[in-house]
Amino acid sequence: MNMPAGSLNLDQQALERLRGGDVRADFPLLVHEAEANGLVFLDSAASAQKPQVVLDALANVYERNYANIHRGVYKLSQDATTLYEAARGKVKGFLGAADDREIVFVRGTTEGLNLLANSFVRPRLSPGDEVLVTEMEHHSNLVPWQLLCQATGAVLKHVPLADDGTLQMDTLDHLLTARTKVFAVAHVSNALGTVNPIRDLVRLAHEKDIPVIVDGAQATPHMAVDVQDLDCDFYVFSGHKVYGPTGIGAVYGKLAHWEAMPPWQGGGDMILNVTLSESTYAPPPARFEAGTPHIAGAIGLGAAIDYLQTLGLDAITTHEADLLDYGNALLGSIPGLRLIGTAPDKAGVFSFVLDGVHPHDVGTVLDTHHIAVRTGHHCAQPIMDRFKVPATTRASLGLYNTRTDLDALAEALHQVRKFFGV
Repeated sequence: MNMPAGSLNLDQQALERLRGGDVRADFPLLVHEAEANGLVFLDSAASAQKPQVVLDALANVYERNYANIHRGVYKLSQDATTLYEAARGKVKGFLGAADDREIVFVRGTTEGLNLLANSFVRPRLSPGDEVLVTEMEHHSNLVPWQLLCQATGAVLKHVPLADDGTLQMDTLDHLLTARTKVFAVAHVSNALGTVNPIRDLVRLAHEKDIPVIVDGAQATPHMAVDVQDLDCDFYVFSGHKVYGPTGIGAVYGKLAHWEAMPPWQGGGDMILNVTLSESTYAPPPARFEAGTPHIAGAIGLGAAIDYLQTLGLDAITTHEADLLDYGNALLGSIPGLRLIGTAPDKAGVFSFVLDGVHPHDVGTVLDTHHIAVRTGHHCAQPIMDRFKVPATTRASLGLYNTRTDLDALAEALHQVRKFFGV
């Protein structure tokens, strides 16, 4: 990740904890696995491990503060409601939003994007209109748009990739047109690590009055995000990627958009009045949170955000940028290894192929060395097609990784080459 000199406000003590691996003590699974078999966990892009403070927050909800929220007049329900809404405020601060009402809780990025496809974009589409994505999108930011276009007669278009895994920015002038009703783009590619220039993309789209939806699932664990500075219309992320629970995520949207949007799902707590013939709907965010939500998940996400902010996103960014440089040098020295995605601005992802060895075999042998990586298409098959590979091996960084982990990966990859005689 490129960082202009003097642009970060670093907590040096937190940075030293990260570099020394001291933060691993905050993650019970990593402590247990280190004692049991010395696990090197390099699959945080799929799902990050959970610090004790998140586990404690979840336990505390169910042991001391659990009740359904918003509708109870008794103290326990009111206390649970307070904790849930406080978590919304933490997400607002985490994303730099202006108002708690701009934050809607969902099950994760996938549900958030489906919500936006059906409630925000569908009413805007007519046959022949266009939806723009990029060639690097995760399936969760591709399949919903395919379904929507099939249902409405709209046309799905994409921004192509250059050989280094960056967007071909010079194509945007003719791809962003009067027929484009939305531009949906990843902040960070899960399969390449490319960090997209969201502020520039938003500016170009807004010059033509095109709203922008940002998939932030892979950005929020690695860098500070300010949605007001980015000026995007919506920003979506998942709790489990940012060291929080599974089954929870959030969508930021400009309040004017939320207020104009119809609900996507119907049920309890999203209504003002219901008769047998019709209903009127609550204002946002309640309009988009039908039924009993993942109460503990939202509170656990709030605890994860507190944890990240205690360390400082700037310290995490600096630490992971150092690991990225170190890992690129290490992996680049391995004969027959080719990195897929070499953008100058990247987050902590190493996707690679090794001559003569299928990625699944690479991952299996690495597992015998207690190194956990991801192999396959990473829910990004168009990227594999673009680079003409069936799959890649992906090692992805979390805040708890160190140079020692990357040394272990490199040494094990040399053993893979010996094992397969390549």
